[in-house]
Formats: sequence, C-alpha cells, structure tokens
Amino acid sequence: MSERLRETEISSEIVYEGIFLKLRRDEARMPDGAQRAREYLMHPGAAAMVPLFDDGRVLVERQFRYPLREVFVEFPAGKRDPGESALDTARRELLEETGYHAAEWAHVTRIHPAIGFADEALDIFLCRGLTAAAHERDHDEFLELEIVTLGWLFDELRAGRLSDVKTQIAAFWLEKYVSGQWPWPQFARP
Repeated sequence: MSERLRETEISSEIVYEGIFLKLRRDEARMPDGAQRAREYLMHPGAAAMVPLFDDGRVLVERQFRYPLREVFVEFPAGKRDPGESALDTARRELLEETGYHAAEWAHVTRIHPAIGFADEALDIFLCRGLTAAAHERDHDEFLELEIVTLGWLFDELRAGRLSDVKTQIAAFWLEKYVSGQWPWPQFARP
C-alpha cells in the first residue's frame, strides 16, 4: 500500500448499534496532517453462492429489499454468524433459503460491495451436486425461488435488469467460466 495515502485513526466511537449493523464514527488524520471525521457501517460479512444444476441451469431468488422498496433477482446470500467461516455461511444460507444441499464448493472471489461507507466483505462461491431438502428460512424471510437458464441470466445481466452487485459480479465470473475464457475453479467436498 502507498503510505502517502494512509489515513490514521485518532479516535473511534460506535454511534449506533442495530440488529446486525453498527455505525461507527472515527476521527482520522489525513495524509496532509488535517483531521477529518469518517463514518461507516460495520458489517459482520456475508457469503453468496451460485447454485449450479447438473443440466447447466442456476438457482436464483426473488426477494423484496426494503431500502429500495423493490423486488430483486439475486443469487442466494446471507450474513456471517460470529465465528463462522465464509464457506460455513454459504452452506448454511443455501439450505436455509433454498432448501438445497451442495456436494461440491469452489470459492470464486471476495468483494467489498460498498467501500466508501461500509467494511463488508462478501465471499462468492459456486456450488454443485445439488440435492433438495426442506428450507429453514427465518420467520421474517420471504422469497421466491426460480431455476433459470444461463441464457436468461446473461440476457438479464446485459439488459441491466440485475442491479444487485453481488449477483452481477457472480454472473460475470460465471459467464467467463462458461464461455471458456477462464478455467473453472477447483471444486472440493467440504
């Protein structure tokens, strides 16, 4: 990292603590010596997964997202619980939200969806060898599942109808694998 750009924390306080997000306000020293306030959301982290069926289709969800008051098409995802690895989060969330188990998993990438105001890190996985079970959704979790073709997914992406950032990024990676531009990652049985 270029040390000429580093900002140094002087003080820090949590100004709001919600159900799973915290708002932190720090005073930081800028590279030129000036002092500025920095506010950001503290997030426990999350994992998302691209469930791949043997016939090449993928599983997506439709879910209402309250901040934007809209239903979004997304790949399944969820926040990390304390002490949980990203893979454990992905496996748990896949079952909870979709009712599927996956035999094999591959880590694709880690993203930071909102670096200007949040510390969230989100790991994206591919999973395959899917078997159906009963979902274990939270009592306040409402969503619809849909199995779609890759053609549909990529058409929606190119048309700008998949605005969820984790879904866009995962779809772009998937398109590179499917097209042969990038080699598939190594899958493993957890």
